[in-house]
Amino acid sequence: MATPGLTLDAVLLAAGHSIRMRRDKALLPHEGGLLWQRQLDVLDRAGARQVFLSAREDQAWARDARGFASVVRDASPDSGPLGGIVAGLEQSGQDLLAVLAVDLPQMTTEWFTALLTDCAPGCGAVGRNGKWFEPLAAIYPRGLLPLARAALERRELSLQKLLAAGVAQGLLRVREISADEAPLFANWNEPGAI
Repeated sequence: MATPGLTLDAVLLAAGHSIRMRRDKALLPHEGGLLWQRQLDVLDRAGARQVFLSAREDQAWARDARGFASVVRDASPDSGPLGGIVAGLEQSGQDLLAVLAVDLPQMTTEWFTALLTDCAPGCGAVGRNGKWFEPLAAIYPRGLLPLARAALERRELSLQKLLAAGVAQGLLRVREISADEAPLFANWNEPGAI
């Protein structure tokens, strides 16, 4: 059960270049709207007080996207999801930040609700499938920010090592992903995936 009084903000990661997809994944049609709109709804229903959009300057659609508290820019150019996570943690006024990649079209509010039950003040939660963490649908604690900034400065962009350090330091709890939950993490990276 979630600790009473836990609040969170969220960031939708949509700043990727979508090279394999050959078009901006955020603008893919899905469930009668666009993929970014679907993901914003997931985060809103998960209880996020504010949802930030991590997008690039050249993504014109992001300037007109409604429903976000603000658009944040990656803390460092070409830094992958880590840059957006750092920017989201820096922008957030809450102790916890839900992170969701735009290209996870099967992700649900229920996943984030379940993760939140594993959180505590100063401690977020991340799913793990076998030996791999699932960093792009996780809840990060603000206390992870110094570790994330240091990784960014070293250009250690893999989130696996960062999350392992967060778990070792008691900043993150691990939720093992069940066989039923595994499909939630299927991503849309190539045209054939849609």
